[in-house]
Amino acid sequence: METGIHNTSEIGRLRKVMLHRPGAELENLMPEYLERLLFDDIPYLREAQREHDAFADCLRSQGVEVVYLTDLVAESITDGQVRQEFIRAFLDEAGVRDDRTRGLLTDYFSEMPDAKMVAAMMAGVRKDALRATGGKLGDYLSVAEGDYPFAVDPMPNLYFTRDPFATIGTGVSIHKMHTATRNRETLFGKTIFEHHPAYKDAPRWYDRGQISSLEGGDILVLSPEVLAVGISERTREDSIDALAETVLTRSKTFKKILAFNIPKTRSFMHLDTVFTMVDRDKFTVHPNILSSITVFVMELDENRKIKIRQEDGRLEDILKEHLHLDRVTLIPCGRGSSIDAAREQWSDGSNTLAIAPGEVVVYSRNHVTNRSLEEAGITIHTIPSAELSRGRGGPRCMSMPLWREDP
Repeated sequence: METGIHNTSEIGRLRKVMLHRPGAELENLMPEYLERLLFDDIPYLREAQREHDAFADCLRSQGVEVVYLTDLVAESITDGQVRQEFIRAFLDEAGVRDDRTRGLLTDYFSEMPDAKMVAAMMAGVRKDALRATGGKLGDYLSVAEGDYPFAVDPMPNLYFTRDPFATIGTGVSIHKMHTATRNRETLFGKTIFEHHPAYKDAPRWYDRGQISSLEGGDILVLSPEVLAVGISERTREDSIDALAETVLTRSKTFKKILAFNIPKTRSFMHLDTVFTMVDRDKFTVHPNILSSITVFVMELDENRKIKIRQEDGRLEDILKEHLHLDRVTLIPCGRGSSIDAAREQWSDGSNTLAIAPGEVVVYSRNHVTNRSLEEAGITIHTIPSAELSRGRGGPRCMSMPLWREDP
């Protein structure tokens, strides 16, 4: 059955990708609420959009079809019942409990065309936008009381489309995010994969209703048979157990899951900030994992039950063994310099997006790491990143492959 999804490698020729162009959600960032919204800085929206457009144009110039999250969600609102349920679920996810405020927000969204409504949900809703709609004093007071300026929080992390769900083989995992702030993002994926005509038949490997967190930055499709998942600050081990159970028993190709145990800190937020695949035998890496790393190998036994064994060793040797490679080249961020690596890791020097074997998209600012990639024989496409990088994510973070050719 055609599912609209085909992703069996990190490096297969990229044919179709989903992005989210930053919108008004960035203009709803305020210094005093950055921590609440998981941001370190406030990007300048107009420049961030210009940079993001350059990213999309770079992909198109290499033959990649670019589709946008807002459009896919709007196309998934196929009838009035789906729309009403979507609004109700969104308000639940946003934690809007007050009946008057829910009524005002329902009216606010209901008056908009689908695409505009989705964009407004993503942007967040300022209380003063609702005050203009309230015809009664009680309505005014229900949204005016208190100092917090938003009736619904903005969703500034949305341009990192990699995290809320992941495409694996011909199916998808829709995630439960580590924080309530980002968990609302997964509702958009749920809507797409339940209602969009092109994607509603995709198998579901993981569901956002699970009790434990799993995020897409921790999932790397290393080959049609091997999936890597990070045990990280954002992804828990019981989530990986659940993912492994469905992928290994229900997918047609995957035979093994490598669960990498990485440090539980913000600088090692996801597995794709630790290493990414740039060619069949080449990987970018964070210098701090070059000495040793622990991986748990998950496979099915003869009774189709999961068996696990622990391996400790060099990343290079682990990848050679499980990907059946004669040699592996590891390209350290910042050439391994403690200063350059720290600076370029902060702007995601190891977070590359492969668009074909040996061909990647990178941020221009990470010039030390980029030079190392070129010296290793990798073709690089650089994109501007002064504002996009303020969100602490790179080209891989900003992209969700929907279709790749087999490597």
